[in-house]
Amino acid sequence: MSDLDPILLKHEFGRLSAVRHMGRVVSVARGVIEIEGLQQHARIGDHLTLRRRNAPDLAGEVLHVESDLIHMLPAAAPDGVCLGDRVILNQTPAFAPGMHWLGRVVDPFGKPLDGKPLLSGTQEQDIMRAPPSAVARKPLGARMETGLAMLNTMLPVVQGQRVGLFAGSGVGKSTLLATLAKSMQADAVVVALVGERGREVNEFVEHALGAEGMKRSVVVAATSDQSALARRRCAWSAMSVAEYLRDQGLNVLFLADSVTRFAEAHREIAVAMGEQPSLRGFPPSVTPLIAGLCERAGPGTAEQSDITAVFSVLVAGSDMDEPIADILRGVLDGHIVLSRDIAERGRFPAIDLSRSVSRSLPGAASPEENQMISEARRLVGSYEQSEVMIKAGLYSEGADPLLDQAVRVHDELDAFFAKPETDGVKNSFNRLRLILRRAGTALAH
Repeated sequence: MSDLDPILLKHEFGRLSAVRHMGRVVSVARGVIEIEGLQQHARIGDHLTLRRRNAPDLAGEVLHVESDLIHMLPAAAPDGVCLGDRVILNQTPAFAPGMHWLGRVVDPFGKPLDGKPLLSGTQEQDIMRAPPSAVARKPLGARMETGLAMLNTMLPVVQGQRVGLFAGSGVGKSTLLATLAKSMQADAVVVALVGERGREVNEFVEHALGAEGMKRSVVVAATSDQSALARRRCAWSAMSVAEYLRDQGLNVLFLADSVTRFAEAHREIAVAMGEQPSLRGFPPSVTPLIAGLCERAGPGTAEQSDITAVFSVLVAGSDMDEPIADILRGVLDGHIVLSRDIAERGRFPAIDLSRSVSRSLPGAASPEENQMISEARRLVGSYEQSEVMIKAGLYSEGADPLLDQAVRVHDELDAFFAKPETDGVKNSFNRLRLILRRAGTALAH
């Protein structure tokens, strides 16, 4: 479909309006601008343009509507705003993705960021759409190939599963997400880059995804310099794109980087609205906000396909009990934890197997595969418990048969966890089986 399809053009022109409502500034306090004259026409979330007298126009969004005025949350600092400045109420932007968005980079309002024209689709989406009915949803689907041996075996991801990726800064989170975007089994990929550094958006598109990865992808980006409103909307808009593609019969992979920045953007807005922070600086409304976003992903109804999702979380100092990480662990179907210690010794992806879990097990694997997973976890756990003693030279072979097996294959098992996998899940398990047999586990008999 052409980006300038006549049908799309017709819909675009149909959304235009010749009428604009105007109000005036009556107060500026605590980062919020009060405006009179628009209260009969404005709705929460509508866009506003404030005409400053000696400065460029200031964009914003309707935050509160009262009987005699509205509150505007500006997209930038309200420097230069004067009493009496004119404020224009803009038409609520329609967010209508289409199949022609595949291969494109857009902002949270559906405007192109890649320098090429892009029209909206014909079906307007509600970016705050409710998830499918709980009783109508299908169960989790079949195991998906991920392109990584460790996720193919030890931490399987099935169709419709929602997984959290927990990591500190600089341990390979973005690289792992890019690998999944390129290699994971899916018909389409939607990537939400929430609050990313500006240079990293293009880097992710050009180098991490590449031309082949972009062919089946839609990237929705709001950089760190944009307003909290745009950054929060980014995750909702990206999920709306994923829902649209799912409703077209495509199995979708949704990648969000990161939920932490989504929650931080909401905190800025909630504080401006007068909500008091309570969860280590986050307002209570952040819990239903995150749960609502996550619930929109997952298995669809019998008439729909599925959205498989990976939500990344920034955990400062590997604190898995900080509020956002704790909320996500409770609503997701598994979590993958990246370790700084593993990254510093050069193994990528730096997944800490002992702290990670997939709730698709044991159903996602056969009895033999579950036995292999259990044996590998026992070996990894035994080695980690005695690692300090082993490195100090205090380990003596023969004292503990399980530890002897773990030491025998530790390097080989560690290398296996770092390997990409291009030949599918079955080949990953075949390689794991050989390693466990060399360890002399029960699988050798």
